[in-house]
Amino acid sequence: MITEKAVLVVDDDSVHRMMLKKHLSDWGYRVNEADDGHVAVEAVRQMPFDLIIMDICMLNVSGIEALEQIKIVNPETPVIIMTAYASVETAVSALKKGAYDYLTKPLDFDELKISIERATEHNRLKKENEYLRDRLDEKFNRQNLIGQSAAMVKLLETIALVAQTEATVLITGESGTGKELIANAIHYNSRRNDASFIKINCSALTETLLESELFGHEKGAFTGAERRREGKFVQAHGGSLFLDEVSEMSKAMQVKLLRVLQEREITRVGGSEEIKVDVRVIAASNKDLQAEIRSGNFREDLFYRLNVVSLHVPPLRARKEDIPILAQHFLQVFADRNKKVINAFTPGAMEKLLAYHWPGNIRELMNAVERSVVLARTDVLDAGDMALIMEKNNPGAGVSEQGEATRSLSLESMEKKNILAALADCGGNKSETARRLGITRKTLRAKLRKYETSR
Repeated sequence: MITEKAVLVVDDDSVHRMMLKKHLSDWGYRVNEADDGHVAVEAVRQMPFDLIIMDICMLNVSGIEALEQIKIVNPETPVIIMTAYASVETAVSALKKGAYDYLTKPLDFDELKISIERATEHNRLKKENEYLRDRLDEKFNRQNLIGQSAAMVKLLETIALVAQTEATVLITGESGTGKELIANAIHYNSRRNDASFIKINCSALTETLLESELFGHEKGAFTGAERRREGKFVQAHGGSLFLDEVSEMSKAMQVKLLRVLQEREITRVGGSEEIKVDVRVIAASNKDLQAEIRSGNFREDLFYRLNVVSLHVPPLRARKEDIPILAQHFLQVFADRNKKVINAFTPGAMEKLLAYHWPGNIRELMNAVERSVVLARTDVLDAGDMALIMEKNNPGAGVSEQGEATRSLSLESMEKKNILAALADCGGNKSETARRLGITRKTLRAKLRKYETSR
């Protein structure tokens, strides 16, 4: 199979280099070779590579030194580091300096193939996402909507189209999927963006308070109404009104909202004056409104008034391609906010994030990353950091929907990387490492002895 993917193999062992070239060529990659770190850096200056596989120990310029220089020349190129010594310090150092992954010699070629495929696919998705984002940003302010999955790209394109219309929009999706962000994007990319964007959570207020909040009230309308007050519809005149959790409205309030949508006018509580309003309504619900109609909890005629344009936000577990870019975004946000220098997730940490099913969706992911940043002791978040946080959220954390087949994938390799990274984070302190990993010191010593004998 012919492919455009170019791989640079860097190793001063010519026999090992030849063996790698044979496997990579059989897998369909075009292979270039370098026998030292400085040769690799010069090669990267001369041409772009889709991937670099590089040994750590070389005669003149080590793999770590070359990695630092390569990341200056082309920071987007993924680099997989090889080491014959499984040194904790050098492996963790390589990850901190931007390596995508590290593997121990003698290489497990099945593991190598998986790592290469993940690295090249991650880079492809990243480039594709940047291209799509640039296209959308030419005409569309994204309002912090982040995603590279096919579902998310399609949703963004629909939002860009719908925003320019006057249509009422119904946004559905589980809690924590970002429905309010989508409402923001619709308003701020519409012709109403210079006017007010008013939000109200319908589930947070009693029926009486919700009516007053939406329509306003006259002085003396009820106990405590000491003066006239304008409601959200009047405040949003000329702009947009976001009705979050609209399914929580009482049947009586549903009737009143239906009238406003039909007549485009409101009456204050305790008043008789009909007030014309020009408001675009954007509603959201985490419930299946058609199921609510069948159960008698929601009016069918109101549903059709709200559902002129329907936007469904898929749960995070259905668009796992978005997890890396979302997690990195939250990492940067919370690292800056907490004045901490934290650069990245280790591959093991990212595998933890990808394996978890995220019942709380983006909100839960954001919470997990924030707490990991706050508690982090190094400038890289490892699998141990993420596991401790996620297991506190949910005892089933880390178990994917695919079950045992996914869980067994590279399990021993993932465990080894997690343990070695945690040991490095704890400065070699075995008692602290065992505590952080939730295992006994005896178990930790046995595993470390096993790693020593397998070098």
